[in-house]
Amino acid sequence: MISFMESARTLMDCPGFNWKSLIIGFTVSNFLFDTYVKYRQIKCVEKNGDKIPKELTNYKIDSETIIKSSKYSLSKLKFSIFTGAYDLFENLLLLKYDVLPLVWNKSASILNSLATLIPSISSIVQNSVISQSLVFMGLFMSISIVLSIPVKYYNNFVLEESYGFNKLTIKLWISDTIKQFLLTCVLGGPILAAFLKIMYMFGDSFMYYLSVFLFAVQIFFIIVYPKFIQPLFNKLEPLEDGELKTAIEKLAKANEFPLDKLYVIDGSKRSGHSNAYFMGLPWGSKQIVLYDTLIHHSTKEEVVAVLGHEIGHWKLNHTTKLMVIGELHMFMIFTIFSVFIRNRSFYNSFGFGLPNGIKEMPVMIGFLLFGDVLKPLDAAMEFFMNLVTRTYEYQADKFAAQQGLSDDLKTSLVNLHKENLSSLVVDGLYSAKEYNHPTLGERIAAIDKYLAESKKEK
Repeated sequence: MISFMESARTLMDCPGFNWKSLIIGFTVSNFLFDTYVKYRQIKCVEKNGDKIPKELTNYKIDSETIIKSSKYSLSKLKFSIFTGAYDLFENLLLLKYDVLPLVWNKSASILNSLATLIPSISSIVQNSVISQSLVFMGLFMSISIVLSIPVKYYNNFVLEESYGFNKLTIKLWISDTIKQFLLTCVLGGPILAAFLKIMYMFGDSFMYYLSVFLFAVQIFFIIVYPKFIQPLFNKLEPLEDGELKTAIEKLAKANEFPLDKLYVIDGSKRSGHSNAYFMGLPWGSKQIVLYDTLIHHSTKEEVVAVLGHEIGHWKLNHTTKLMVIGELHMFMIFTIFSVFIRNRSFYNSFGFGLPNGIKEMPVMIGFLLFGDVLKPLDAAMEFFMNLVTRTYEYQADKFAAQQGLSDDLKTSLVNLHKENLSSLVVDGLYSAKEYNHPTLGERIAAIDKYLAESKKEK
């Protein structure tokens, strides 16, 4: 593999090759394809948004909900195209005016000033690519947050607000943004430093060590998130004793599900959307978390059916399988990046060289730019992962149906779509690219097919 990588580096390290033009081409092409897919969905909703799919004709979906869900879908789609254009404009300006080298040089100035103020740390921060990379990411992230404020404000306080979903206050929104930034610095800083240290230490073999490191980081966050991070944003309270708790515990016991605790989360503090999820390692004890909105809008039987579906994911090892796929995907990305990591022409194309006076090839910058090179591969991977997860959703639905929960599951799915104003009509290409779940009609049809086959077997 090493000799292959060396050959690839030699082939790609061509001084005359314009990497910037290639990445701009990838970026624009990606935007145009995304826009085309969303345009297809807009036309699909405009044409059929007032119709109920045949799989759903037996369910009570009033015309007011159908019209409102279509309007909500169209509003989100059009805003999504706008945000895509906004991001594209940002990226093109960033590339055209060599913003990254400017921020990189600014981070060096900040480190030098810091070393002057605190002489005891000068030997640590000066002439340290890792220290400069950390400062660079802090600056870059701050710029990104500021630029995203108008878009996020409109999404929460105009779009979501107009359809009754936004529950955020300005104060809470600002508080969340500050907390997220601080957490990223406190937790992300050391992780990024270790990430870069591994790259510099292990040379051409860094992908092996980095994959193991990131797997350990993933496990760390699974353990730490519910105890220390989530309480900073949401309040979790034990589910009260009653019929719902008894029914959930009965279902868990019947399937040998390692249920530890049952919580209710105050999701209504931020949004009117509903959800439920598990916390805990794939092979360890689990905590079930129910949104208060889910309990409010659903019957006891419907909530149990939703959890029957989620337990199906656990029983069929879907979480573990997705973790393995994710690890393989990251290893592949790191392996490809090893071709670029010391590609001088790649860095020079983006201003990391004369006349900007930058002599080194900072890995952090290379990895950021490499993300744009990966856009075509990421697009293909998106289709593949959606196909995998959609398959898992069908399997989890089937598992719930095998528990005798099919009718309640179908009703809960319909009600969740109604409450969340999810589109009832979906273009095929849009669904394949954007949906990691089958459409509501597809899920209902698959459950009915399984029930029909079960009756024939009996």
